[in-house]
Parts: sequence; C-alpha cells; structure tokens
Amino acid sequence: MANVVVIGSQWGDEGKGKIVDWLSERADVVVRFQGGHNAGHTLVVDGKVYKLSLLPSGIVREGKLSIIGNGVVFDPHAFVAEVGKLRAAGVAITPDCLKIAENTALILSVHRELDGFREDAASNSGTKIGTTRRGIGPAYEDKVGRRAVRVMDLADLETLPIKVDRLLTHHNAVRRGLGHPEVAHETIMDELTSVAGEILPYMDRVWKILDDKRRGGARILFEGAQGTLLDIDHGTYPFVTSSNTVAGQAAPGSGIGPKAIGYVLGITKAYTTRVGEGPFPTEQDNEVGEFLGTRGHEFGTVTGRKRRCGWFDAVLVRQAVAVNGIDGIALTKLDVLDGLDEIKVCTGYRLDGEIIDYLPASQGAQARVEPIYETLEGWKGTTKGARSWAQLPAQAVKYVRHVEELIGAPVALLSTSPEREDTILVTDPFQD
Repeated sequence: MANVVVIGSQWGDEGKGKIVDWLSERADVVVRFQGGHNAGHTLVVDGKVYKLSLLPSGIVREGKLSIIGNGVVFDPHAFVAEVGKLRAAGVAITPDCLKIAENTALILSVHRELDGFREDAASNSGTKIGTTRRGIGPAYEDKVGRRAVRVMDLADLETLPIKVDRLLTHHNAVRRGLGHPEVAHETIMDELTSVAGEILPYMDRVWKILDDKRRGGARILFEGAQGTLLDIDHGTYPFVTSSNTVAGQAAPGSGIGPKAIGYVLGITKAYTTRVGEGPFPTEQDNEVGEFLGTRGHEFGTVTGRKRRCGWFDAVLVRQAVAVNGIDGIALTKLDVLDGLDEIKVCTGYRLDGEIIDYLPASQGAQARVEPIYETLEGWKGTTKGARSWAQLPAQAVKYVRHVEELIGAPVALLSTSPEREDTILVTDPFQD
C-alpha cells in the first residue's frame, strides 16, 4: 500500500479535481499541501457539479478526513464563503471531517489589494504576470518574511495585535510607495476577529494527525494545486505561482516525512492549456486552438478566464516526470481530440538553430524556442465515456501508447469525460 501524491504535470487545469475525487474513494485522508484559493477544481459526482477553490477535493466524500496543510495560504473569508456554498449544496462540513493546520499563514485584504496594485502597475509597463489577484503571492512573501499572521494567532488575542502591527509596518510602507493610502490597525483586527470563531474549531496539529494516521495504516492522498510549470523554482519563471507545486512539496507542506510518500501521479491533459501570461511553445492561436478550447470547455474554474490551448508538449511533460519523480500519469480529456484528422505532438525544440530536448530556464530562451512536431493520425470514433481499452478507437490507443514512450512514464489512469466513473484504471496507485 502506498500513500499517493497527485500533481499537475503541465500548467495546471489538467483535471486534478476529478482524479483526486476518483482516488479519494480508496483514501482515508485527503490533504491540500500548497497554493490557495486561486486553484480551481471542478468535480462531477452523480451528475452534480461542485467547484472547489480552497477545500480539498475529498470534502464531497462522506467518511473521509480532509486536511488543509501548512503549505497552503489560507483566506479565512474565502473559506467561510466556500463552506457556505457547499453546505447549501448538501455537503456536510464539520471539524470532524475537516482540519486546518494551526501554522497555516493567512491571506488578508492587504494581500489581495497589493496583488491588484502590482498587476495594475505591471499592466501599464507591459510586465504583467497574470495573477488571479487573490493575494496569494503577497501572502507567501509575508510568510517567508516572517511577518505573516497564522491560524493559531486567531486564538491569542494578546499577541495578535503585535503581529498585525508588524505586518502593517511593512504593508503601509509599500502602499505609500505605490501611492495608496495606509491601512488602519483596527481594520485588520476587525477583519480577523470577525471570522475567528468560524475558523478556530477546525484548527489542529496536522503533523500529529498525519503521523498517527500513517502509523495506523491509513491511506493518505496528497492533493497539489496548479501544475509543475507554475512552480516557483521549476516553472516558466517569472510567470509562475508563488509556491512549489512539485511532488516534493507534499512533505513540508503537510508536516509528514518524505519517506511516507509512495506513489507520484502526474495529471496530464491530452493536449496543453495555459491561463495567463508567459511562454507557451505549442500554443495554437488559430482554429485548432478554438476547437480545443470549445470542445474542452477551457475556462478557468476560479477566474472564468479563457485558457490558451495548443498541442501536447511531450518535452514539458517529460521534464515534469523527471522533476517530480512521477511513477505514472493520469491522462485526461482524451475525448476532446475525437474527430481530428491529424494530431500533432511536440517532441523537441529548436533554439537558435540547435535542437534541444528540454525547456531552458532562461526567460528569453523560453520565448525563442520553436516546437518540433510529429504528426499522428487522428480517429473518427469516440472515446467519450469509454471505461475499457476495448471501447477506444485503435488510433486513440496508439496515441496513448506513443505519449507513454515520449514522456518516459506509463499511463496509470485514463479519463474520458468529466464524469467520475468514465475512467480506465491501469494501475491503482494505492496498490503499487
């Protein structure tokens, strides 16, 4: 039996929500270990659609313990709103089924505002990153700068004012420099105390819970947000998120030792998409891109922004396999490719006249790489809803097998629609 880490192997939006939900039936505990409420997961369970941003995907499954780990940055007001929506949809959420790590850093209004100020300024200078403006980056900055307010601080009204003062000393200096008014101490104190009573019942020592669960033989599923190419170190910097999105972050982001991680599953879309700014070598700003976007319903769960679409990039996914130590992939949205006469796959890049098999780290080089394509025959039959290899067109099977060869990792699961049961299981990660 193996504990499983689920991560995105591209730029996010690969369909992690459905796969995590599918795997959560086999899990006892589901843990979010990085990111914030900028990560949208859409689940379809028995025909009912749930859209999650902050809560672990396991929350919609009865009998599972869901955990928000310390690697997450936590917006208390967004949490209260999301819990309210799910309860209205019939999902039971209590401190018995949901825990929040006591040492999780908070996202406050000053973080959201600073995020917006910076993006507006960057838009005017042409250096916009394309953030969700939800305060994720500024909150991580304060965490690293040792001035964050954490969940546990809500329970200590003696030291909380001191921590708010420390936070505002920094933020008000930045706001003055950007030409914006300062924030009053009382404003932040009111913001925090107004939600403390709704947050504190969920607070716990998550590292201890996970250690006890592991020792007791529980199956733990670690749920990542965004994707490998948005990793702060290994992504297309600076067009990245503010946390480590790779599998290795599951350990420090939840408080469990790395030896507890047994299987790394990389969620991989059968084509490629990206939201926001930054390089995208296989982007198709043409009728192909429109076809993929329309068929794949490629709009952000959190922002509603239209996703950029392009052909499958085996170079990027092969690199993600190496960086994450991916044991197997879950290939999603194969059905979107149904009906295409031909399908292209990027197998390498041309950079300044040289052929390379990796994405360079330099921002300038990333912008200059040109994809080298291999053209494969498409298929006329449908893969939508297939639940066995026998139900797939022969050319679709060939496509999947060729992807495995190109990226150097096997397909463990194959998803053929948003419905949870439309999944072909090749290897159960928990039994690997």
